[in-house]
Amino acid sequence: MTDHAAGASLPRHLARGALGFGALVASVALIPLVGPVSLVLAIVGAIALRGCPACWVMALVQLVSMGRMQRSCSEGRCELVPSDGRRTASGRR
Repeated sequence: MTDHAAGASLPRHLARGALGFGALVASVALIPLVGPVSLVLAIVGAIALRGCPACWVMALVQLVSMGRMQRSCSEGRCELVPSDGRRTASGRR
């Protein structure tokens, strides 16, 4: 995925999260007002988050960090380094 595609999909991902988490919260908050019927919003929230709120969060982290870090392996040791080759605070590359 290119940087342009990542930039285009971030707003969609955030909108899906707002809809999903908003619907989940509303489904519980509206129980005193409309009763168990409000739990239909939980289904909307689950669909918006594609069934897994934790997976949505992990996908957000992956989307935001896309292309910024890469794995570098040398001398039998692997570590994450910035993709532009800058050295980290520990002085390693």
